[in-house]
Amino acid sequence: EPTEEELALVNRQSRKELTAAEVYLFAVRLCDNEVDRDGEQFPQATLEQLAELFVGKSGIFDHRWSAGGQTARIYRTEVVREEGIRTALGEPACYLKGYAYMVRTQGNQDLIAEIEGGIKREVSVGCAVERAVCSICGGDLRTGDCGHRKGQEYGGRLCFANLEGASDAYEFSFVAVPAQPLAGVVKGAG
Repeated sequence: EPTEEELALVNRQSRKELTAAEVYLFAVRLCDNEVDRDGEQFPQATLEQLAELFVGKSGIFDHRWSAGGQTARIYRTEVVREEGIRTALGEPACYLKGYAYMVRTQGNQDLIAEIEGGIKREVSVGCAVERAVCSICGGDLRTGDCGHRKGQEYGGRLCFANLEGASDAYEFSFVAVPAQPLAGVVKGAG
């Protein structure tokens, strides 16, 4: 059951005042500061920028930008610091947590059951950043000017892209295999 505070945040996104009985709430680990399968990392500062940008964004499927696939909406976010945990790079671990809602309908009862049952769990984010900074030389990996390749080692150091300067958030998507292995629905919304 959503608290009055949670329901008030949900109702900022809706056209009509929704009741607790009309909404289904769930939380998702949107992205974190580990180097992911794509050889990219969101530094904590970028996660904090994304937190503001993701409020009000849709939950869809497989990054297909179609209104027919909209299934949920994020009503609040927070950057969670994982006390005592360090990333593979030795940094304090943190992640962007999104709180999403769905309006309960006959058409989405199966989806809610799949979320609750752990079938629909993994997610991925769609967003834009200003820079993809090379971890080896500091150049922009998107331009290819630096000559380094993500996933390769140079002098014992892994090359990856630090995604800096979040400029937009588009959506989060339910996917089969996310770039970030830990991204997905978390056990409790609270």
